[in-house]
This record gives sequence, structure tokens and C-alpha cells, in this order.
Amino acid sequence: MNSSMIRIVLGNVLKIEGILMLIPIIVALIYGENTIYAFLITAGLAIIIGQLMVIKKPKDTIFYLKEGCISTALSWILLSIFGALPFTITGEIPSYVDALFETISGFTTTGASILPEVESLSKSILFWRSFTHWIGGMGVLVFLLAILPMTGGSNINLMKAESPGPQVGKLVPKVGKTARILYGIYIGLTVMQIVCLLIAGMSFFDSVCTSLGTAGTGGFGIKNSSIGGYSPAIQWIVTIFMIAFGVNFNAYYYIIFKKFKQAFNVEEVKVYLGIIIASTAAIAINIASMFNTVEEAIRASGFAVATVITTTGFSTVDFDTWPVFSKLILVLLMFVGACAGSTGGGIKVSRFIIAFKTIIKEFHSYIHPKSVKAIRIEGKTVEHETLRSVNVYFVTFAAVFTISLLIVSLENRDLVTSFTSVAATINNIGPGLAGVGPTCNFSSFSVLSKFVFMFDMLAGRLELFPMLILFHPAIWKSFFTSRIKPRKNKWEDLSR
Repeated sequence: MNSSMIRIVLGNVLKIEGILMLIPIIVALIYGENTIYAFLITAGLAIIIGQLMVIKKPKDTIFYLKEGCISTALSWILLSIFGALPFTITGEIPSYVDALFETISGFTTTGASILPEVESLSKSILFWRSFTHWIGGMGVLVFLLAILPMTGGSNINLMKAESPGPQVGKLVPKVGKTARILYGIYIGLTVMQIVCLLIAGMSFFDSVCTSLGTAGTGGFGIKNSSIGGYSPAIQWIVTIFMIAFGVNFNAYYYIIFKKFKQAFNVEEVKVYLGIIIASTAAIAINIASMFNTVEEAIRASGFAVATVITTTGFSTVDFDTWPVFSKLILVLLMFVGACAGSTGGGIKVSRFIIAFKTIIKEFHSYIHPKSVKAIRIEGKTVEHETLRSVNVYFVTFAAVFTISLLIVSLENRDLVTSFTSVAATINNIGPGLAGVGPTCNFSSFSVLSKFVFMFDMLAGRLELFPMLILFHPAIWKSFFTSRIKPRKNKWEDLSR
């Protein structure tokens, strides 16, 4: 294993986090807050330790998917460990475990919180909470590749380990350029939302924080009422942008480069939008009697569907008070999630498309045993390796979900709270139902349950396997005993 390159990646990630903390320092200066020292201490530590880690250059700059997974998992853990320090140093979240929970929830764009109310927090801390969503939304390693491309052709292994979806491709031949295109789209959409919110009458600070949370599909609100206290126009804007950030970014790439036929033929996006429209209509009809006008019912249902399927986690109303039919639809949407290649969480629409087409193929084989039918998406045959990975993902997801639920159930809470708390964290959604509904939080859970949730949030954001691979004994044995040796031949490279 190329442990030297893992060290370099971790060091660079720490340095990036330290540099990014200069932004909440500026916020603290603008509002005259005494939280500056907390961010200065944390930023200084991150930059110094990061620099020490990258001083010694590796002899071999190539590493494979195994190293990519380990680098990704450790990077997100390290990010969270340092990112939690400002909360604890300022005393705004005294417990480090709670601060770590809040930070992991931020970086993984989950939006689950241990805070009973947020309006008493300082502006700089509120900004940092929302900013962690934006950092984690596209991925810190994608950002690293965008500004500091690695050599040796290993870049794609970092993108595969961090990017959501069953398969990851390059928009252009160079991985670094692909990363820059993705971040360009990401920044452009974020700025567009800020402008729209300002036009709708939201203050600049609120517009920035809300847009950062929407872009990362995170959902940390800066008001106790989340988005519920804002005007209908603002709620519609947030709804539209939540849906927009849940779209596969490949579609935006095609639109930018005027490949409109390809953009509007992205099958996953069509299914994704279809699910949103159908779910919104079904819930709106079901809850119509609870609202004064049809527009209110559609707005409330559309916002709830968008916030759940994109795993954002904002709220305008307490949907835990809705009829069982509507709540069941929202629970199902928790697992569906957004598109692959977006900032949304969940299992992803593309996996469900592949699973559905696999079932259809199986039915077809019973009727026509001798026929050979390939599974196609957008006219392209889905490779057997992708089918296998989707099946393995579903089984692994079920196993992790079940084990997590069993551990959390030791607290003897009601089934709805236990079930939806795990569903909300592993799918990076934020709020669940009952004891973890839109008006509640995760503060009352035990330390053990909080660590289960923290693992689930990280595992859900990183597509399970980068986190699970850390528990394999052979990985750590290889990590501590590895020595950089010259490659003997191409067959040795392939065997790794």
C-alpha cells in the first residue's frame, strides 16, 4: 500500500480546511464577534499539521482504488475532528461528542442536529455550520483535485471513492479539469440562488447561509423555524434549488456546452423529476384539507418532497403531523434519494432504475428462457460489473442499516423514532419522524447511539465501502508494514 500518498492527501486536506476557516474569521470580524480566536487556533493547527505531513515527498505518486477509499474515509474523519474544534473552543457546543456529531452532520450534508435552538449562536458559528454543508456537498477531495491535481493517473480513484453513485466517469479526459468543471457549476448555482433570495427580500447573511445549505443539500437552518418563517416566494426558490442540486451534474455540463439532446435524454433525471411530481401531487391531495388554499398545500408538499428526496433537511411545516399516507411517501423517498453525480444523498435514483430493469429482465427470462436481453440506460448497455456493484450495495446497505437499528433500539425508544433516526442519518437527510421529526433533534440520544449515527452519516455520504474498508484487518497491516518498492512489471500493477 502506498501509505506515503495517503499521508500527502490527508496533509493537503488539512491545509485546505485551515485555509477555508479564514472565511468564518472574516464573518466574525464583520460582526465584531470574539469567536475569532477559536477559528484562528483551529486553522493554525490544521495548516501546521497539514504542512508537516506533506514535507516529505513520496517516491511513488501512483495509488489505486484501495488507497483512494482509505484516503477518502480518513480525510472525512480528520476534517470532522478539526472542524468540531471551533464549536467546543467557543463553548457554543460544550460537549466535544456533540460538536463532532454536529460537524459530521455538516460535512456529510445530513443536517441532523443536537441543538435545541440555533438563533442564540454567533453569526460566525452559524456560517461555519452552513459552510460545512457546502464544503462536503461536492466533496473536499474533488476540490483538492480541482486546485491541486495529482500526477500518475491516480486521480480517478479519489473521485470514485468520494463521488455518489454506482459509477463515476470523467466529463473530459483530464480528471482535474472535470473537477474544475463540477465546481464551476456548483459555484454558479450557489451564486444564482443567493441572488434570487436577495431579490425575494431575504437578508444577505441569511441568503448566503441558506444557499450554502441548499447547495450541499445539507439543511442546517439559521432560524429555529428553518425556512418556515420566510415568505412563500423564498420557500418556492429554496424548493426549486433543492431540486436543482439533486440533479446529476452531467446534465448541466451538457447544457453549458450546448449538448441539449444529451442533457434532456438523461434517463435518471427524467425519473427523478417524475418521482417528485407524482409524490408532490399525491401528498398535496392527501393534505389539502389541512391548508387554507391549494397553493399552500402544493407549496408545503413540494417543499417536503424536495427536502426529503434531495436529502436536504430544511422544513417549512411539521410534516410529522400529516396523515400516515403522506408520511409513508416521505419515508420511502428517504431511501430513494437524489441523482448520482449530484450533491444529494440516499441510495440514488440510478440504482433503483437498474434494480427495476433487472427485475423486468428476470421476468422476461421466465417468459422467454432462451432470449438474451441486456439492461440499457440511455441507450448504453449496463456492464455486468455495474450490475454486480448495485446488488452488493443494496445488500451492504441493508446489513449496515439493520445493525445500526439494532444498536439504537437498545435505548428502547419507539419504533418510528428508532427506524427513522437511522434512515435519516444513513441517507444523509437530517430530520425523521416522531422523536427526530422536524421540530425535534438528536440531543437526547446516548453517546453510543450518537457514534452509530456519526458512522452512518459518514458511510452514507461515502457510499458505504470507503468507511467499511477501515474495519478490514488486512488494510491496517498493509498500512503499517508497507514500503515503497519499484514496480516490477505491468502485471504486478494490475494485481493491486
